[in-house]
Amino acid sequence: MKHISEIIKESLIEKLNESLVLNEQTEISEELKYHIDNKLSLVENIFRMYSEKYFNMVNEVRELHLQGKIKLNEDDLALIETDLGKKVKLSNGDEVYLDAPVYEYDNIQEAEHRGKKVNLNKPFRTPGGPKKFAVYVKTPKGTVKIVTFGYPGLRVRNANKKAAKSFRARHKCDQKKDRTTAGYWACNVGRYAKQLGLSSSNPW
Repeated sequence: MKHISEIIKESLIEKLNESLVLNEQTEISEELKYHIDNKLSLVENIFRMYSEKYFNMVNEVRELHLQGKIKLNEDDLALIETDLGKKVKLSNGDEVYLDAPVYEYDNIQEAEHRGKKVNLNKPFRTPGGPKKFAVYVKTPKGTVKIVTFGYPGLRVRNANKKAAKSFRARHKCDQKKDRTTAGYWACNVGRYAKQLGLSSSNPW
């Protein structure tokens, strides 16, 4: 039988991890209401990752947070503090979402690096080192470079909230916006959990 102190501790932890809790009565979408009614966090978004409805949910929660109308846990707060869901217009007139893998868009999926066809912004494992992962990216000058990141001997512990918080603080992930740097990809590795074989898609 659990000791009363353990029960209190578990209750406090559960309370701290609550997310998508409205601070006041306000109009929200049916999709967000579903998340709230079922106690689902933003990280547990029910929509296909990087679909329009997925982005709509992120943007709605971000706006409510800016207005002080919703309480978020650390994971959800870290998600909306990125540019995920925000749009920019390309020179050809197309609109694309920021902080989403570019390989979602067929018109800029492939590039050439040293004579070899490669996929941009699609990280992959590098068993031969010198780093755990690598990714091809396009530089501001229009050239393609390979960025390596992650220490081979260390596990990606983004599922551990304490470790994730420490990682974000040490690496200043809120400042990592440049896709051509290792820091950006290390801080956003959780978004590519499935293709990299990671156990969790939680953000750092």
